[in-house]
Amino acid sequence: MTEPRILNARYEVGDLIGRGGMADVYHARDLRLGREVAIKLLRRDLARDPVFQTRFRREAQAVAGLNHPAIVSVYDTGEEDVDASGDHVTKLPYIVMEYVRGKTLRDLSKAGELNPQSSVRYTLGVLSALEYSHRMGIVHRDIKPSNVMVTGDDAVKVMDFGIARAMSDSSATMTQTQAVVGTAQYFSPEQARGETVDARSDLYSAGCLLYELLTGRPPFTGDSPVSVAFQHVSEKPVAASVHNPEISPRIDEVISTALTKDRDDRYQDAAAFAAALRAAQDDRPVPKDLGDATQALAVMPMSTQAMLTTEPPTQALASGPPGNEGRERTAALAAEGSGGAGDTGKQPAVHATDSQESLLAGSSGPSRTDEADRQRTSRRRAWITVFSILAVIVIALGAWFFWNWSQDQQERNAMIPVPDVSNLSVIDAQNKIYAANLKPVTKEVYDDDVDSGSVVGTDPKAGSSTRKDSEVQLLVSQGPEQVTLPKDLAGQSEATVRSTLERLGLDVSDDVKRENTATVELGSLIGTNPKLGEKVKTGSLIELTLSTGKVTVPSLIGLDVDEARKVLSDNAVGLQLESEEKESSKPVDSVIEQTPVGGKDLDQDGTVRVKIAKKPEPEESPSAPPSESEPGSDSKESKESAKESSKSSKAAEKSSEKAASESAKASKKASKSSKAAEPSP
Repeated sequence: MTEPRILNARYEVGDLIGRGGMADVYHARDLRLGREVAIKLLRRDLARDPVFQTRFRREAQAVAGLNHPAIVSVYDTGEEDVDASGDHVTKLPYIVMEYVRGKTLRDLSKAGELNPQSSVRYTLGVLSALEYSHRMGIVHRDIKPSNVMVTGDDAVKVMDFGIARAMSDSSATMTQTQAVVGTAQYFSPEQARGETVDARSDLYSAGCLLYELLTGRPPFTGDSPVSVAFQHVSEKPVAASVHNPEISPRIDEVISTALTKDRDDRYQDAAAFAAALRAAQDDRPVPKDLGDATQALAVMPMSTQAMLTTEPPTQALASGPPGNEGRERTAALAAEGSGGAGDTGKQPAVHATDSQESLLAGSSGPSRTDEADRQRTSRRRAWITVFSILAVIVIALGAWFFWNWSQDQQERNAMIPVPDVSNLSVIDAQNKIYAANLKPVTKEVYDDDVDSGSVVGTDPKAGSSTRKDSEVQLLVSQGPEQVTLPKDLAGQSEATVRSTLERLGLDVSDDVKRENTATVELGSLIGTNPKLGEKVKTGSLIELTLSTGKVTVPSLIGLDVDEARKVLSDNAVGLQLESEEKESSKPVDSVIEQTPVGGKDLDQDGTVRVKIAKKPEPEESPSAPPSESEPGSDSKESKESAKESSKSSKAAEKSSEKAASESAKASKKASKSSKAAEPSP
């Protein structure tokens, strides 16, 4: 049995339980705490890709700070050292997460295990997780059914924050290095347009998720991601109730608001979305805006409402003080007393009138005037008290806000020294920067001394001071700027060559050249451009030349059979020769025909079939009586006989020489010579 794989002397890695675009997920056991965990490990073939390393570390940063029952918990992070090539070591980051037993919403939807009630309930769980993550400043950006799990006790767990971004990150658009981020069937119109995303983009994706859970299909489908993205931007989805008659019009209204193209017309936060969904589920009117002024007044204390509707002091004072009736009665009595005293009683009459006025003033008139004054004074004091209290409250609130603002400004403007994180792993360096109340931002650089994946330094430099929450660039080493193309790649398969070169940080061209060769197997590497053994910059484009598994057949016509065999047996050709004799007037033992012909392609170690010229057999001519022969015929026949004899002697000489040089063919060629030397009949 093979020994179990142990990470960080703590985690025993078990079976592979999931595989994604950039990482593999394993079932593991925490040996220290004795609990089951899930370990997400970046794939080895992506270990040197800075884009995937950044996304993987961003997921760890995003989820590590989130503690919510509807979000998969992260327990630990770390890096595993793997041998990339030779002495080169690559750091493979991993995330230790909560192990969740259950099914994804995608699995439940495909199995037909969802109904409108459970679909709404699971969506409310997703919105609860989003409300928390948005409050913590994290936008998920990839909400979809396959990223939401349902546990055995029917609880929702949102996972895969691999492309999450902080809301404050203005560069959080749909694309990264020309690659679409997110899933086309669920991302928002602003993601499709490549604009900056915010919390409302997640709510659009949650609306797409609710639509699919209720209907069994996403709101938009198409032949390609581009066509789906175009529909998100320009088309309105069909009402969910069209696909599922069990869906109520109020649910349709909630989905329609969530899938509005303009983000300002959608629900502005997850709480508003959840409130509207609960109202629709209970068949209550769906609130359009939780911040409506009417609703705000409805929850205001009654005393405050009464204060706002009480008659102002100027209205109360405008009616005037009572008491005119008393003054009129005083004047009438005074006139009556004056007329009744006679001519001789003017002075007493005057005294009588004064006493009556005094009596009346002390009884009727003065009491009503004082009461009116007291009422006016009381109302005035009440309003002064109210306005004084309001003024005190306003001043106190203003002072409180100003004090908080000044404290925030002081804390925000506090100068913090940048810690030294040289030669640390990226995760350790980020944790150290976070602990100093600073924000780490990674930047890839080349360095000949620091291992790939480790931090070279920071910008600003270590020891210098910067404001709290300022960004600090972590300069992460990509290894040396130049690498040497390994010579031992020659003869290896294309997959091995590509994997090796990509691990060295090089780009391999998709356009492959192919050449004939006798020494390299089909599909294996013949050479590269630049050549093997040369030094090139990291990130350079490498062109491959692969073997076709064939050899170009050389032309053998006119060559001696031995010369032809020598040409084919050369290492650069490596072909076999199969010969056959054929009568011909061409020189004996010369190649007069070959299959395949010169210039054609033939499989490596193939056979070329040739025909070798041999002397034609002499034909016997019938004897003619001397009397019937034509004049001069004897002379002609003698000449032909002499000519044949000369050819035979030359062939015999040639045969003798070959017999001396090649003992294996001496008997055969001697036989040929003897036949050629026989006299013509």
